[in-house]
Amino acid sequence: MSKRDYYEVLGVSREASEADLKAAFRKLAMQHHPDRNPGDAECEHKFKELNEAYDVLKDGDKRAAYDRFGHAAFEQGGMGGGQGFGADFAHTFSDIFEDLFGMGGGRRGGGRGQGRERGSDLRYNMEITLEEAFKGKTAQIRIPTSVTCEVCSGSGAKAGTKPKPCATCGGAGKIRHAQGFFTLERTCPACNGRGQVIDDPCPSCAGAGRVTRERMLSVNIPAGVEDGTRIRLAGEGEAGLRGGPPGDLYIFLSLAPHEFFQRDGADLHCRVPISMATAALGGEFEVPAIDGSKARVKVPAGTQSGRRFRLTAKGMPVLRAKQTGDMYVQVAVETPQNLTKRQRELLAEFEKLSSDDTQPESAGFFGRVKEFLDGLGNRGSHSK
Repeated sequence: MSKRDYYEVLGVSREASEADLKAAFRKLAMQHHPDRNPGDAECEHKFKELNEAYDVLKDGDKRAAYDRFGHAAFEQGGMGGGQGFGADFAHTFSDIFEDLFGMGGGRRGGGRGQGRERGSDLRYNMEITLEEAFKGKTAQIRIPTSVTCEVCSGSGAKAGTKPKPCATCGGAGKIRHAQGFFTLERTCPACNGRGQVIDDPCPSCAGAGRVTRERMLSVNIPAGVEDGTRIRLAGEGEAGLRGGPPGDLYIFLSLAPHEFFQRDGADLHCRVPISMATAALGGEFEVPAIDGSKARVKVPAGTQSGRRFRLTAKGMPVLRAKQTGDMYVQVAVETPQNLTKRQRELLAEFEKLSSDDTQPESAGFFGRVKEFLDGLGNRGSHSK
């Protein structure tokens, strides 16, 4: 029986690129895969034919020989290709295997190292003050965690005994079974992938190789940390199962709200109320800085509410850097309340003496309002 042309098998032209070949092969191989068509001899034949064609055409040297000599290039030993499955077929077909079954099969990692599993990572939430974030600190924390069992030294087996290889998987932690043209691997159900079984477990840890203890740890918090900063303590997490390596401990920092400052990166912001008289006549006031010192802020005459004053290098340090942020003081002009009779009289007298020069912003605004209303009136009279 004569063989079909390899290009015809894949449904591509002789000028097809490598990407075109692969795309055609993927589509047809998925369509005719024996596991999708159980018992269909024709699909099985087409699947073998597809593999043979692609195995030749995906290789530049083999494709050149085929283009020149046809099937004769691989007969009687030829280039050793074209028949059955090529040596690198498993690698070539692995992506299609994932499309078919949604898994990587035997391409994924091996067993679990004779039952030893890495311990889980742990998380510890810690709240610190803004002052502590400014200076940095060394904190002592107490955490409950799993540690290696001292009685069995982490093996999980009773003293005088030891785990033995799983009889189901032979210690591999995996069992294999054939499916179509492939050998699939899955976790051994007898030992849960550990490769070992314990007939006589340690009474102290019930065979886990670890027990729960409370530990005291020292955590170094550097200056400049921000809300959400994560600190990793390698090997301080949960102990590994049956002597496996421990996980890591992650400290997640959160900053408590401050009664005076709001933080924006390395900059600090605060809002300070000042009297109407100070805003009008000018003056000065003191504010505390995060480093414990006091900073003096000068208010020029005629200061409006919302104006900000910048205090250079009075902010937070930048984490693991030499830079320091700034401090911004925003003033809010406070309206007097609960006035005495005399105060009311003085304010009323002041209002009478006020002019557009003393209140230019108000005068300008209401002047524009008047012009706007006059314009509306004029447009209304023209429309009648």
